[in-house]
Amino acid sequence: MPEKSYYLGVDIGTTSTKAVLFDRGGKVKGSEAVFYPLYTPNQLVAEQDPEEIFHAVLNSVKEVIRKSGIPAQALKLVAFSAAMHSLMAVGKDGKLLTQSITWADTRSAKQAKKIKEEKDGHAIYLRTGTPIHAMSPLSKLVWLQEKEPAVFEQTEKFIGIKEYIFHKFFGEYIIDHSLASATGLFNLRNLDWDKGALEVAGVEAGHLSRLVPATHQMAGVKSEYAAFMGIREDVPFVIGASDGVLANLGAGAIEPGVIAVTIGTSGAIRTVSPRPKTDPKGRTFCYALTENQWIVGGPVNNGGIVLRWLRDEFASSEVETAKRLEVDPYDVLTQIASTVNAGSDGLLFHPFLTGERAPLWDANARGSFFGLSIHHQKQHMIRAVLEGIVFNLYTVLLAVEELTGEPLRIQATGGFARSDMWCQLMADVFDKPVTVPESFESPCLGAVVLGMYALGEIKDFSIVSDMIGETRTHHPDAAASKTYRELLPIYIRLSRLLKEEYESIAEFQRKHME
Repeated sequence: MPEKSYYLGVDIGTTSTKAVLFDRGGKVKGSEAVFYPLYTPNQLVAEQDPEEIFHAVLNSVKEVIRKSGIPAQALKLVAFSAAMHSLMAVGKDGKLLTQSITWADTRSAKQAKKIKEEKDGHAIYLRTGTPIHAMSPLSKLVWLQEKEPAVFEQTEKFIGIKEYIFHKFFGEYIIDHSLASATGLFNLRNLDWDKGALEVAGVEAGHLSRLVPATHQMAGVKSEYAAFMGIREDVPFVIGASDGVLANLGAGAIEPGVIAVTIGTSGAIRTVSPRPKTDPKGRTFCYALTENQWIVGGPVNNGGIVLRWLRDEFASSEVETAKRLEVDPYDVLTQIASTVNAGSDGLLFHPFLTGERAPLWDANARGSFFGLSIHHQKQHMIRAVLEGIVFNLYTVLLAVEELTGEPLRIQATGGFARSDMWCQLMADVFDKPVTVPESFESPCLGAVVLGMYALGEIKDFSIVSDMIGETRTHHPDAAASKTYRELLPIYIRLSRLLKEEYESIAEFQRKHME
C-alpha cells in the first residue's frame, strides 16, 4: 500500500502559534496550539518576546508530529502563515535590540499622523497598499528613529516575526511578498521596496530582508531543530504568506465577489482582486497572495480581544458558572446575549479599545457605550459589545463594496465562526446570508494549499473547495435586520462626530501615563 502524504501548516498568531496536520484531502489529522503573552504595560505598548514565539513554533510542531505518529517520510512540507505588521530591530551580531512590536502597538500614532500630513502619506499608501497608521512598520520605524536613536543606529536588520523564525531555522533573512506588502514599504506594482517609503522611514533596502514570493521554499533546517520537532532535515519549508490572505485561501474565498469575514483576536473583511487595488479615500488595504491574486479589504483591531476584555473585567460570575458547567465561558456570554432583543434596546457600543484601523484609521479612537439608560442591565451590555464588533465590521464592508462591488457570497472564518449566535448576528447586521465552512483552520489550511502549489502538487487553488468540507448558512432574520438598519446610521455618525474628542481623551491618557 502506498504511503499516505501529510502536510503541516503553521500559523504564527498574536496570541498563539498553531500547527495543524492535514492529509491530502484536507482532513485534519492533528493540531496543537501553544499560547504566549502579549506584553501591554500600558495602553500604548503591545510587544512580544520573539524567543517565546520561536519556542511555541518548535513545541507546536513537535507535539502535533508526536501525537499523530506519522512516519517521517510521510511529511511532505511545512508551510507558514504569520500575523502582519510586527517589527523588531536586530544588531550586527544577530542580537535582538527590541522585542517584537506588534500591530496593536500605538506608540507611533503621532509619527503616522505626521507622515500623513507632511510626508505625502496618501501617495505612499497608494503605492504600497498599507494605510498610514500606527500598526504599520513604516510608522514604527519613524518612531524608533525619533525615540530610540541609539537602537536605530545599531540596527543591521529590521524584521518581522516570520523573518526571525526563518533566520533561526536557516540562517538567512527573507520575507515573502505577502508580509512585505503589509509593511508600508513595498511597492505593489514593481514588487520591490518602495524608494519613497524607505526615505521616509530613514532606512535602505539593505536594512530589510531579501524579498521572495510566497511560494519560496527552503530545505535543510538546522539539525538540532529538526531533531527536536521530530521531522526530517530535508523537509521543504514553504515561506507562505500572511494570516489574512491565507485565511481567504483556506476558506475558499479566492474568487472575485466572495467576501471573507474573520474575527480572531482582531478581525478583517477581505476579498480577492486580480490586480492591486487601493482606495482613493485610504480606507482599505491591498496585500499580495500571488502575482495575479491580491487581497483587498480592511482590518479591525477590535475583535475577540474585546470579548476577552468583557469576560475578564465584567463576567467573573459567568466564568464561574461556566467552570461549574464545564463549558466555554464565551458560550455562556453569547447565551446571555441571545436573551436580549436585537439592538440591545437602543444601547450602542463602539469597540475601539485598542484604537481602530479600518475604516477610521485612528489610533486615538476609544471605546464607549452610547444610549445607556436606567432600564439597561448587564445582559444588554454584553449583547451591545457583540453587536458593536459586528457593526464595525459592517462599516468596513461598505468601504470594500465601493471598490469591488456588492458581494456575491460572504464566508465566515475565525474562532467566532464556531458560534451560531455570532454568525446569525452577522447575517442580521449585514442583511445577507453568511456561509461557514466546516473547517475552522483556514490560515493553516491556506498555508498548506499554497505549499502544495509551490511544490507543484496542484496546478491551482481550486482544490480548496473540496478540502474545506461541508458548509452551513445563516440567513438574515427580517425583523432583526430592520432594527439594525435603524441603528447603524447612528453608530456610523457617532464615530465621525467623536473624532476630535478621541484625540483629546487619547492625549490626556498619554500625558498621564508618561
